[in-house]
Amino acid sequence: MFIQTEQTPNPATLKFLPGRTIMATGTAHFANPEMAGSAPLAARLFAVDGVTAVFFGADFVSVTKDDAIEWYVLKPSILGALMEHLTAGLPIVDESADASLPETDDDEVVTQIKDLLDTRVRPAVAMDGGDIIFHGFEEGVVYLQMQGACQGCPSSTATLKMGVENLLRHYVPEVARVEAVI
Repeated sequence: MFIQTEQTPNPATLKFLPGRTIMATGTAHFANPEMAGSAPLAARLFAVDGVTAVFFGADFVSVTKDDAIEWYVLKPSILGALMEHLTAGLPIVDESADASLPETDDDEVVTQIKDLLDTRVRPAVAMDGGDIIFHGFEEGVVYLQMQGACQGCPSSTATLKMGVENLLRHYVPEVARVEAVI
């Protein structure tokens, strides 16, 4: 198995591309080891000293590190953990722990916002090793959360304000601004 790595706009996060599906649907973000209980691969990555966050995309894993450790020290351990886990055929996420998503009764504006995020924004953000999560729309304000490599990235504010906000305001007149949720 050959695992490629890519830098992301966030210097504390690397994107690992194992050449196989990681998440068949959706994404998963683990901000700390306690959140990795239902994800054996995330737990294995958190066991590597210096890993501070893990994010699973469709075909990639983004790993965020502690600033005190350099990538050249950490990267071989992460690659080893990924390779061992994936070649052993172990589960990425415990499917039995997955709760099904509740049915939503979104109004037309929220549906339009979510469609734009899914078709125009999410693919671009995934290229950088992250994801964008819709948290709500209230009185003209769209609340979004950046995850993976995009969370804490120096350019995430510009991405939200200059990119996402302009896109949403262009296609959805009801949108006045975008705010980040932490």
